[in-house]
Amino acid sequence: MYSALSPGAIGVKTSNLSEAIAAAKIGGFGGVEFNPSEIFNFFETRTPRSVRDQFAEAGIRPAGFGLPVDWRGEEAVWRAGLEKLADQSLAARAIGCGRTMTWIMPCSNDRNFDANLQFHIDRFRPIAKILEDNDCSLGLEFIGPKSLRESQKYPFIHTLDGMMDMARQIGPNVGLLLDCWHWHTSGGTVDDILKLEAKDVVYVHVNDAPLGVSMDEYVDSVRGLPGETGVIDIVGFLHALRTIGYDGPITPEPFKKELSELPSDEVRLKTVGDSMRKIFAQAAV
Repeated sequence: MYSALSPGAIGVKTSNLSEAIAAAKIGGFGGVEFNPSEIFNFFETRTPRSVRDQFAEAGIRPAGFGLPVDWRGEEAVWRAGLEKLADQSLAARAIGCGRTMTWIMPCSNDRNFDANLQFHIDRFRPIAKILEDNDCSLGLEFIGPKSLRESQKYPFIHTLDGMMDMARQIGPNVGLLLDCWHWHTSGGTVDDILKLEAKDVVYVHVNDAPLGVSMDEYVDSVRGLPGETGVIDIVGFLHALRTIGYDGPITPEPFKKELSELPSDEVRLKTVGDSMRKIFAQAAV
């Protein structure tokens, strides 16, 4: 396992790959997320090896990319995204990365559970097949807080087991984007993780929960830096991932407004990077 940076998740703005790699180095991260369209466009003038070398020379790995298909809305938009996905995922694979991910709302105003399940399966199966053809895996993130899952008319999947059930119906290369916040707020346990195999976990997010808040009152946008409060059992979480053989990126997603009040991106990067080193040392991973 290694720490990876998603710049936007900590309020750091980067406009291209070079800036993202530089940001990861400043924070002491081992990897960074990237835009697969940018990588694909590179290949008009650069070789895949030159891009791989850019990562290698910086000591940074290509960690993963957000699913570049707008699957939630109009069918025509979804199909247009499908048409580009093969090139994008092939470009990502050419630089040594086969991990992409997206999140799933735990509720809906428009579809009951069964209709929503079928909608997601229908939208994701073609995506998963294209990714599989290019040796890429898709991680689906369940959303745990009760305050969010009860914000719309119909409840939907919001647990590890529920998301894995849907993932298995979509395709063999589909698993979890496992976020310790959503694992915690959904009532998940270490044993839930230990039932998984390494291939079931495509990507991982870490953070912490605020002190003095009951399980039913968590707000999704109010979190803490990884290991900040100790409310979430981050050591147990990381140990369980290591036990099942997960060896991929661990990416902070703290959603902590105080980060925006820090004086610079450099300070933000070093602050979050320090929190990652802290939890890795605590868990001895």
